[in-house]
Amino acid sequence: MTDKPIYDPSLIFRSKAKRIINKVLTYLVLIIVALSVLLPLYIVLITSLKGKSEAMDSSFSWWPSEIDLHGYKEVFTYTSGSEDSVPTVIRGFINTLIVSVPTSVIGVLIAALAAFAFAKLEYKSKNVLFAILLGTMMIPGTITLIPSYVIFDKIGWVDTFLPLMIPAMLGGASCVFFLRQFYFSIPNDLMDAAKIDGLGNFGIFFSIMLPLSMPALIAQLVLAFVSSYNAYLGPLLYLQSPEKYTLQIALQFFKGTYTTDWAVVMAGATVSLIPTLALYLFGQKYFIEGIATSGMKL
Repeated sequence: MTDKPIYDPSLIFRSKAKRIINKVLTYLVLIIVALSVLLPLYIVLITSLKGKSEAMDSSFSWWPSEIDLHGYKEVFTYTSGSEDSVPTVIRGFINTLIVSVPTSVIGVLIAALAAFAFAKLEYKSKNVLFAILLGTMMIPGTITLIPSYVIFDKIGWVDTFLPLMIPAMLGGASCVFFLRQFYFSIPNDLMDAAKIDGLGNFGIFFSIMLPLSMPALIAQLVLAFVSSYNAYLGPLLYLQSPEKYTLQIALQFFKGTYTTDWAVVMAGATVSLIPTLALYLFGQKYFIEGIATSGMKL
């Protein structure tokens, strides 16, 4: 005589109830997080569509009484009064691209080379050097602002784009760390086969590592571009001529000394958001894939 398992409907019910509760709580947390992100964006967008008096009214309304596009018109026609006749926002956007595009591309490439060296090459004191690199991540950037400014002023780089570009082109420690983790997931057998075929370290990197790490590279490229695009403190410190202002600095022209037309300010913020949003939408597949595979074995 064999013992048959006792069928207990209450256990199944409790298990299903637990799964449902966990799912409801998960979605509730996700909804709260989504609202905390989307609500400020909605307020910015709605305020940009209001008239001047309504935008400055202390009583907030969730929808404009009448859609007014004067804020966007002002954004695309305002000039700072300098000799440059190009609208301030357009000039700021061009300057931002001049700084951000080469900075992010070259910076990620240099970081990828360093990550490859830390992950796949064997040499003396490799772990010590990597520990020093990680240690630099704990140093707040504001600590180096004054000495950096003194150095750049001595060599004549103040009021140029060079202080914003050259340091960033050397690669960030966080980018090196992320790509190093990704390169650990690539089998060493591929490198051994490439060495048999006569490839050196640079040949292995550009022929094998670079194509295989494209999702991770694009993820880091998006992060590097957005970080450079949204930079405020650096351009504010080093740039002095209005025609050289990046977009984030140029937006301050729309804030008045005594009164501020918040519809114009929010319109400028909305316009400045579009390029980064489009970049995320374009690269989200690679961005998610790069993050998801950074700690996985192939």
